[in-house]
Amino acid sequence: MANPGSGEVGPQPFAYLSAPNAALYRDVLRSFARAKERFIVHLRPEDVAAELRRDSDEQLTQALEKLVEWGNLRADADTGRVTSVEDFHRKRFLFQLTAAGHAAEQAIAFYEEAIGQRGVLQSVALADIADQLAALSALAGEDDPDPAKVHLLLLTLADRFSSLADNAQAFMSSLRRAIDFSDGDIEGFIAYKERLIDYVNRFIADLANSGAHIARLLDEVEARGHERLLGLAAGREASDAVPDGADAAEAFGRAEAGALESWRNRWRGLRDWFVSGGADRPSQARLLRQSAVTAIKQLVDTVGLLNERRSGRSDRSADFRTLARWFAEVPDEAAMHRLWRAAFGLTSARHLTVTAATVEAWEGAQGAPWADAPPVRISPQLRRTGSYERRGRPNRVQDRSQMRRLLRERADQEAAETAAARVRLRTSGKVLLSDLGVLDRRAFRLFLSLLGDALAARLPGDTEVKAVTGDGSMEVRLALVPDGGQVRIMTEDGVLSGPEHLIEITDLHE
Repeated sequence: MANPGSGEVGPQPFAYLSAPNAALYRDVLRSFARAKERFIVHLRPEDVAAELRRDSDEQLTQALEKLVEWGNLRADADTGRVTSVEDFHRKRFLFQLTAAGHAAEQAIAFYEEAIGQRGVLQSVALADIADQLAALSALAGEDDPDPAKVHLLLLTLADRFSSLADNAQAFMSSLRRAIDFSDGDIEGFIAYKERLIDYVNRFIADLANSGAHIARLLDEVEARGHERLLGLAAGREASDAVPDGADAAEAFGRAEAGALESWRNRWRGLRDWFVSGGADRPSQARLLRQSAVTAIKQLVDTVGLLNERRSGRSDRSADFRTLARWFAEVPDEAAMHRLWRAAFGLTSARHLTVTAATVEAWEGAQGAPWADAPPVRISPQLRRTGSYERRGRPNRVQDRSQMRRLLRERADQEAAETAAARVRLRTSGKVLLSDLGVLDRRAFRLFLSLLGDALAARLPGDTEVKAVTGDGSMEVRLALVPDGGQVRIMTEDGVLSGPEHLIEITDLHE
């Protein structure tokens, strides 16, 4: 580092990334990195040109000089080929990577690898992890296990586990990006998704089978004393890290304690990945399986959406999202009702004819199954072609005020009956089901809806549950009465029997 007060500028090994001809600088530094992997330290300009398969021209010379200026390279006088005084005074240099330049290259290479990584679901890694754990279990059963074997097994296990976790995370991220795309090669995606679904399905099956086996092996190793194995690995690492000296024993103790804590953390991560800690702490393997299953469903839904777009059909989900946004933006409840009627057609229309005969048919069909309800008469031409236009003069506009009045009266009657049923079922506290009394038809149907919501929300083993109706208007609390026996609730439609409960029904709109 340069002294801030001296005016000197320190190394700037990343400066070339934003400079003109950054691609040339990158290629030059890559050639030095490859040479270092071949244990070649110094390169001449002509060596760099040969590595890049280009001429050793002025542009390459200037690039090398700029990299020396930024601190990526170091230039040393090349005196190995001097045969005359003229050669000595001619500029000849040997170039090599500096420590800062080498560190910058490693950082950039790591960044490019991480960004460009396409994760894979490694079924083979699951088998390798199981094999390593089985070998560790065998060593744990020995009275005096070999520290070198234990250390190597743990290192291999940690490496395979880290690779599995990183690749699984990268794969799920890339899968979500593939699902979320909107404009792309639709034909290629539809063809690709079949192979992808098969691939994910195979990994899910392997993860379910191997995950259970790995969990059993982890329990087996821990039962035989995994702490002893972790201690052996930590001691072997500490012996390599601590030099000889007066304070060697104290330094060894600190290094061993740090290494042991590191191995315990890795082991805890491995266990959390494959072994669940209860219903509220599922293992990472289980979460990965759930994410993979969800991804498959999303893939299928995406393909269905793409097929709908290709066939020219409307996007119903987009329509409903737009409608939901409109509902959120309306100023008052009256506007909500107007939007509801406009969106779902619950208003009078020219094709809707409500006559006295229609009303009589409705009254006669009260309580009848849908299949037995009076049919709606549709023109054969409309059924055949999808449109119907009668030739000749159009009909005169009819006065439909009487029809609309009938519809309003019927809607008001239904609203009044529902309000009366809500008042009838509302309780002032907890009451027994057997004390509800005789229920009329409207109150009984509302009661069945409330009872169904409560029973659907109750989990196995629960004796008390609370539920709110879908429209958020009523709340029901239901508690089983121990040894309450069977009760019979009398209604106009018949008798409902079941176990005795305490019930409390609250009207949330009051």
